[in-house]
Amino acid sequence: MKKEIRTFSSNMEVERRSEEQGGGAVIRGYASVFNSDSENLGGFVERIDPHAFDDVLTDDVRCLFNHNPDHLLARTKSGTLTLSVDQKGLMYECELPNTRLGQDLLELIERGDIAESSFAFAVDVQEWDEQEDAPAIRTIKKVKRLYDVSPVTYPAYPDATVAKRSLEEFQKHQHDEADLQLDVYRRRLRLIDLDK
Repeated sequence: MKKEIRTFSSNMEVERRSEEQGGGAVIRGYASVFNSDSENLGGFVERIDPHAFDDVLTDDVRCLFNHNPDHLLARTKSGTLTLSVDQKGLMYECELPNTRLGQDLLELIERGDIAESSFAFAVDVQEWDEQEDAPAIRTIKKVKRLYDVSPVTYPAYPDATVAKRSLEEFQKHQHDEADLQLDVYRRRLRLIDLDK
């Protein structure tokens, strides 16, 4: 199971809770946006199907800063991280801890320095659509495991090389299929010749 990371601009929101509400601050954002093309990831673009997260919303998911396990912000198991899906995508709500990291991150989000979110996942079902004069399209139909959602510094795709290997595997499979079809066709022609 290969772990992949994707980053999206999320227009994060901040809510400061009153003492009656339990105090602290909550951040919200979209870790993934549905049916939206990614940047070119090295020969292909990626889309996330609206049902990709149907089976993983109950996973024990962490909210990390920059996908760093040393920068834990919240967790679904403890109730400090909430995940949901709407028409736009995979949304998360994180109760920031009253730690130096939580306070620093809150300041950076409020200043607009941190505005993107990301998710780390493993793929269960994917579809590839080869195009003649454009990059192939990889559609993530079903996520096998959702590891974390993360506010991130850079809106990049740092694990594109893992997905690139997946594209190469798909292309090799397509090539092997074509060779097999050609072999079957040649055998049929030989059988026809033998019948004469």
